[in-house]
Amino acid sequence: MAKSSGGFDHVDAWVFDLDNTLYPSECDLFAQIDIRMSEFVARFLDVDLQEARRIQKQYYYDHGTTLSGLMKLHGLTPDEFLDYVHDIDLSPVPPNPQLNSELDELPGRKVVFTNGSKTHAENVLSHLNITHHFDAIIDIAASSFIPKPQPEAFQLFLDQAALDPTRAAMFDDLHSNLVEAKNLGMTTVWLKTHRDWSNGRHPDGGDTPSHVDHATDDLTVFLGQLNGRRPGYRSR
Repeated sequence: MAKSSGGFDHVDAWVFDLDNTLYPSECDLFAQIDIRMSEFVARFLDVDLQEARRIQKQYYYDHGTTLSGLMKLHGLTPDEFLDYVHDIDLSPVPPNPQLNSELDELPGRKVVFTNGSKTHAENVLSHLNITHHFDAIIDIAASSFIPKPQPEAFQLFLDQAALDPTRAAMFDDLHSNLVEAKNLGMTTVWLKTHRDWSNGRHPDGGDTPSHVDHATDDLTVFLGQLNGRRPGYRSR
């Protein structure tokens, strides 16, 4: 598969991660999800919260997601986990009418590709009033519970979204999720944050790597630049 040029002139499909991408990481929804994961693991494995958190983080590192570890090692039925951990308060996410406007002006298809659940994605999109912009949500169930950044997840995504990766741009807050996107020919955009997603640090902290074509700390501003409202966009 051809590498992307890093530009946007050829792009007619826009692929967005959900959490900490379509809303600012400062909303810290993951803090709620993180707590609920620990609670679920504690109850499911009958351990205290301290041990549950250790297991949760170990499975994240070993299997890509805590859910994958629970499924592989303990035969967990995923729906009960996903329903529990995503039952959160969305009020920290502020309205963003400008994002709605920028998405409206962005030409082409728009798709959500998330390691979370479809229900969670639908709730967040509805809260932001941007559901109507997206013609597909490819969630962890749709990718057979194989998480990004695994190549198999991307192949399942492409099959279901029915798009040409060489004509697509992908936005994600984890630059590790953009490695395979770049390999497939997508233009890659990293939503730079420095939040703690796993165990004391952002797993993707540090300098912008070579597989990232563009980096920004504000999706709405970046899309506005693409739509011609602001001068230029910041590349790596």
